[in-house]
Amino acid sequence: MSEKLWEVYAVKYADRQDRTRNDSFMFATDHDTDHPMDYFVWVLRCGTEVILVDTGYDEAEGDMRSRPIHHRPAKAIEALGLAADAITKVIITHLHYDHAGTLADFPNARFYLQAAEMAYATGPCMCSDVLRMPFTGNHICHAVQALYSGRVEFFDGDGQVADGVSVHCVGGHSKGLQAVRVKTASGWLCLASDATHYYENFMTRKPFPIVVDIEQMLKGFDRITALASDISLVVPGHDPMVRQLFPAEGHSGFVWRLDVGAHGPLPVF
Repeated sequence: MSEKLWEVYAVKYADRQDRTRNDSFMFATDHDTDHPMDYFVWVLRCGTEVILVDTGYDEAEGDMRSRPIHHRPAKAIEALGLAADAITKVIITHLHYDHAGTLADFPNARFYLQAAEMAYATGPCMCSDVLRMPFTGNHICHAVQALYSGRVEFFDGDGQVADGVSVHCVGGHSKGLQAVRVKTASGWLCLASDATHYYENFMTRKPFPIVVDIEQMLKGFDRITALASDISLVVPGHDPMVRQLFPAEGHSGFVWRLDVGAHGPLPVF
């Protein structure tokens, strides 16, 4: 068992208020009810060692998709005393626009990615409009440029990024979606990313509508639960409830600390 214990922070850079439950749950019955979404990147820190999980998207992408950001991720992490050009390790959970949209802002980083995700995002599936929709071509080009400059490390399934930090291919939402397992003082924490957008997705087994493989998404619900020491340490990728369950960090108003554990009971659906 790892002796390193990591601090884990959720950094919110955008949100969407113009969504309904129909956008979040397949076969939703109360489909017209409002259902907002938050957008996060995550920071792992152990002493001087720092790992960023995902890079979010920028102002131009927000304008193109009518989803404006509040804080460019590279600037937002400055609230934790971090500079983008000092980040040397970035885990990319998958290559959708809101998770891999500012790779160029981290010029000295090595990117950790599932081989299946790169193959999917650059392969024949992208000929389909509906499968291509969550990706942006320029982002994928940046990933390929990083690959050709020797800055991408691929995993084929499970892999270790650092002592106490591992990645686990889940799939479902995207071919090579990976969750991140982190050793903390509260136990093993699972940054689920889009293996479950909301607590309700995995706790009630309701698939998210943007999905490549529903069977893999359902299996992923079990996998992310098994990766965490406790269900309260499974952190969804987009749920505004994260901000209610975990304590704020500092005074920025957009950073929350996750490794101390939830300070309230999980929701009941």
